[in-house]
Amino acid sequence: MQRLEGATGVQVPVLDGDVATVLLYVARRFSYEIDTLRPGDVHGHTTDRQIGARFESNYLSGTAVAIRPLFYPLGADKATAMTEQERTVVRDILADCQDVVAWGGDFEPVKESHFQIDVPPGDSRLSRLAQRIQGWDATPGQGAGSIDAFEPARVRRARKARAAGR
Repeated sequence: MQRLEGATGVQVPVLDGDVATVLLYVARRFSYEIDTLRPGDVHGHTTDRQIGARFESNYLSGTAVAIRPLFYPLGADKATAMTEQERTVVRDILADCQDVVAWGGDFEPVKESHFQIDVPPGDSRLSRLAQRIQGWDATPGQGAGSIDAFEPARVRRARKARAAGR
């Protein structure tokens, strides 16, 4: 169980090490930039083998989280989907994660609450990203809590990454 920094009382069951570093970064950015997360808002590892979509099997390995799955459920339509501003933040988070994290908003069926590690075990991109996040965390004024996802250069970068299929 990992504590989510900046969100009082929020603990997330995810795989330790680099996976935890990256998934907690995603959740922390969500909490700081979209809406403050509370206990019970973030689901991670589970032993429940009942899944609604194939990608949900990643919860079994602790390599995925669902942030507010009741707000953004599997197969949600536009009426219950994220706002355009929330999607802008998510796209910025994904761009920071450089193809290491995939988002359920890009999957079929859609599940905008879902974020998963999207590289195979042992892939060096995961460890490089985790090291970069740890560097941000150790440097005042960098990383989660200091990012403006609506800064024009960041918006362009996120759009470019999305257009490239990332």
